[in-house]
Amino acid sequence: MSYKKILVTGADGFIGSHLTEVLVRAGHKVRAFVFYNSFNSWGWLDHCEEDLRGKFEVFPGDIRDAYGVREAMRGCDAVLHLAALIAIPYSYHSPDTYVDTNIKGTLNIVQAARDLDVGKVLHTSTSEVYGTARFVPITEDHPLQGQSPYSASKIGADQIAMSFYTSFGTPVSILRPFNTYGPRQSARAVIPTIITQIAKGNKAIKLGAVSPTRDFNYVADTVAGYTSALESDRGVGQFINIGSNFEISIGDTARLIAEIMEEEIEILIDEQRLRPAKSEVERLWASNTKARELLSWVPQYGSLEGFRRGLAETVSWFTNSEHLNSYKPEIYNL
Repeated sequence: MSYKKILVTGADGFIGSHLTEVLVRAGHKVRAFVFYNSFNSWGWLDHCEEDLRGKFEVFPGDIRDAYGVREAMRGCDAVLHLAALIAIPYSYHSPDTYVDTNIKGTLNIVQAARDLDVGKVLHTSTSEVYGTARFVPITEDHPLQGQSPYSASKIGADQIAMSFYTSFGTPVSILRPFNTYGPRQSARAVIPTIITQIAKGNKAIKLGAVSPTRDFNYVADTVAGYTSALESDRGVGQFINIGSNFEISIGDTARLIAEIMEEEIEILIDEQRLRPAKSEVERLWASNTKARELLSWVPQYGSLEGFRRGLAETVSWFTNSEHLNSYKPEIYNL
């Protein structure tokens, strides 16, 4: 990679912390943009391995603040933009914050990148922008459907980012990870919800809808998608799916996790976990042809066998008592 210094926004989060660690271990100078708070918490970066401590720069700020974003980006050659609000149920509750964070935050990123002549911008989209699949596997040409305030805000953010490429030539690539899972993921996601309930000894597992299908992506594969896009100029000006090209229902996922954990479970439908009927995305299944062709990216945890391996690694992390005690499976996490 020719980029001497890389800014990672959302570096304190689930995917962002894994990505920061991989970049640092690869020898890159990384500035980690974390959400400012009075506790001086760096999120998951507070828990990085000893060999990484002191090896990256931390910039506390708020993606909604244009001045702070510009200062964070100053001196950087590339920016990997992951900072966002992503919980779908919370977007029903507080949609305005999603517009400010996801749309305005992205505008702040691309405006600063343009003004500072940054060499590459990787913007993070989501498979939720497609809504319920009209055809499968879903290619990047699939219609966009804002079935939740969250997905609508990400569609807006994607279009803002791409408009800077088409209007000003800003070197933007837009990655669309499908449902990423793995160690450190928030309990607002379904896989940690299932694992932590079982690990706490629950036999009756509370879930929302179990018939929708998802294309789950192990976090190491998602991170590899970013590093591949950073290395390749062929992704500039492109929307690119990062997905396993394998779908499985939520119900079958729960049963597979129970099998890995060697437990018998009963699935209970919890009304408060159900999305409004027209907002539920019933089917997601990614075509990853474009990522393979443009980025030479190939998922290492694709297929049922790969999903099982990824789940086993995820279960191992969550069932460590030090990690499990950080979660509250008895509470529905928005």
